[in-house]
Amino acid sequence: MKKIIFILAFLTIGSFTLPAQPPPAPPSNAGNGGNGPVGGGAPVDGGLAISLALIAGFGVWKWYMAGKKLKLKN
Repeated sequence: MKKIIFILAFLTIGSFTLPAQPPPAPPSNAGNGGNGPVGGGAPVDGGLAISLALIAGFGVWKWYMAGKKLKLKN
């Protein structure tokens, strides 16, 4: 049990103190209201559509399984 707690503590502390990469440098014109966001204007459309499709699919699956359980009880 002590071994598991030690491993979990080490992984938790290590994840906060040892970042994989330094944060990106801000754009050169960010101080004077430059013409772009810090993230570079990355599109979120594709990821958002995929996330919504997965959430909808999961909801339908849960609804189907709930109905199946009700049929089994009757």
